[in-house]
Amino acid sequence: MKITQIETILVDLPTIRAHKLARQTVNAQTLVIVRVRTPEGIEGLGEATTIGGLSYGEESPEGTKLTIDTYIAPLLTGADPCATGAAMALLERHVVANRLAKSAIETALLDIKGKVLGVPVSSLFGGAQATALEVAWGLATGDAAKDIEEAERALEGKRHRIFKIKVGAGAVDADVSRVAAVKAALGSRASVRVDANQNWDEVTARRAIAGLQDAGIDLIEQPVARHDRAAMARLSRLFRVPLMADEGVATPADAFQLAAERACDVFALKIAKSGGLSGAQAVAAIAAAAGIGLYGGTMLEGTIGSIASAHLFCALPQPLAFGTELFGPLLLTDDVVTERPTYRDFALVVPQGPGLGVGVDEDKLAHYRRDRSRSVLPMPQRTITV
Repeated sequence: MKITQIETILVDLPTIRAHKLARQTVNAQTLVIVRVRTPEGIEGLGEATTIGGLSYGEESPEGTKLTIDTYIAPLLTGADPCATGAAMALLERHVVANRLAKSAIETALLDIKGKVLGVPVSSLFGGAQATALEVAWGLATGDAAKDIEEAERALEGKRHRIFKIKVGAGAVDADVSRVAAVKAALGSRASVRVDANQNWDEVTARRAIAGLQDAGIDLIEQPVARHDRAAMARLSRLFRVPLMADEGVATPADAFQLAAERACDVFALKIAKSGGLSGAQAVAAIAAAAGIGLYGGTMLEGTIGSIASAHLFCALPQPLAFGTELFGPLLLTDDVVTERPTYRDFALVVPQGPGLGVGVDEDKLAHYRRDRSRSVLPMPQRTITV
C-alpha cells in the first residue's frame, strides 16, 4: 500500500452566531480538509483549523494548504500510509514547525491505518477508556444576559454544564462583572471558567484573577502572553484558582519547561498545536508525570478535527479532569461530513467505527469549498439549539 494522492481543500463555513475572542470575532470558520488516497481506494481524512485566521498563532488556513501542497505532498507520495511514525519522522526532518499541517496529515494517515486494521483510531493509542467525553461550551457573545440565556438552554437540554467565557477584549472591571453575573445566575449547577487569550499583562491579570476567584470561577486560561512563563508561575503561586496554559503549551518541550517551572496547573491539550495526535500524547505524558491537570481543547474544528481529538482524548491513561471543549461542530451552521457528531447527556459520543468513523458528504464539500468554480444555490442548513 502506498500514498498516491494528497488533496487539500479550503472550506468556509458560517457560525451560528458571532464568537467574540479577546483579539478576534469569528463569524465564519475556514477548515483545511485533507484527503489522502491509496490505489486500493482507501481514503484517510484530516483537518487543520486555526482560530480566527492568524489571530491565534503563526499558521493560517491558506498557508497550511500551501505547505501541504508544495512541500508535504511531494515528500509523502509513494510512502506507506500505515507507517505513520516513519512518515511523520520524514516530515520532521524536512518541514520545520507547521504543526497544523502535520496534524492534519497524521490524522489522515491514522484514519487509513484504522480502516486497514478495522479498528477505531483510539485503538492505535491503547484503546478507548471512555465512550463519551464531557464537553464545555464557549460563551462568547460579550453580553452577560445573552450568555446566561444561552447557558440556561444548554443546561435544560443536557448539552453542556461547563461554560467558558471569553474575556480580555474590554475593561477588566466590566469583564469581571460580566463573568460574575453569569456565575451568580448559574450557581452550583455549572462550572464557569474564563479565557483571556493572552490579553492581560501581569498587573492586570492579578487584578482580574482576584475578582474572578472571589466570584467562584473554576479555571483561568492563558491570562498572559504565551512566552511569559515567569508571570504564569507567579500568578499560579498567588492564587488558589487553577491557571491553564493554552497558547503557551504546544510542543513537548513547552510542556517540559512549564512543568519544570511549575508555571501552571493545567494544560490545554490540542492535537493541532502539538503537530498531531502523537505530539499531543507526548504533552499529556509530561503532564501526567508532573501532576498537571488536562483539558481537551479545541481550535474550533469541524467534525473531522474534533473527532480526531476525541479518539486521542478518550484513550489517554490520565483522565481529562477539566473536561473537553470539542464544541466546534456545534458552533458551525453546517459541515462537510455525512453524519455530524452525537452530543447527549453533556458529552460527545466517540465513534466506534474503523478509523475516525467519519465520511465526507461530497455535495456539501463541493458547495462550501472556496475554489468552487460555479455559482451555487444556498445549501440547506440545520438549526442547532445551544
